Amino acid sequence: MTAGETGTGRSTDRRERRAALRAHADYTGGVYGSMLAASVVIGGLAGTLGSFPRAELVLLLLLTSLVFWIAHVHAKLFGARLARRTPDRRVILRVCREEWPIVKAAVPPAGAIAVSPVLGLDVQGTLWLALSVAITGQVGWSVAAAHRAGAPLRLMAITATVNVLLGLAIVVVKIAVTH
Repeated sequence: MTAGETGTGRSTDRRERRAALRAHADYTGGVYGSMLAASVVIGGLAGTLGSFPRAELVLLLLLTSLVFWIAHVHAKLFGARLARRTPDRRVILRVCREEWPIVKAAVPPAGAIAVSPVLGLDVQGTLWLALSVAITGQVGWSVAAAHRAGAPLRLMAITATVNVLLGLAIVVVKIAVTH
């Protein structure tokens, strides 16, 4: 019998690493970032864009996500940790990585906007595409979080449903704002 067959050695190490990753996986930033991206797109739908709406919206999505990422990093580092001790470089980098999904979540809607001319979409079509991509990302991040945490299928379906409903609420706001 080998070490992998007895549950020791490399196989166990891999399982332990995966379990540790699941325990530390936090997709909150991705869900939040997707909702943030959807709300930025709604701002574009409200007619606040200028002469270069696609470029402006891509910049707005990416820069807004960066600002919120910085705000979250700052809040995590200084909101809770400063009272105990000054964070060191290792802690700062870890918090930056943990909050990075906020920025990552803005990339797919920004990409959708960037390729929309190739798809022949006008500005309104582009904005609807970006909103759809952001909501899909929101659902995807939440389901990924549930899956990574080892949640049963029922719980993954519930989180997907809740996030679809939140996405639909964003669409309702968009319709109410533009009509």
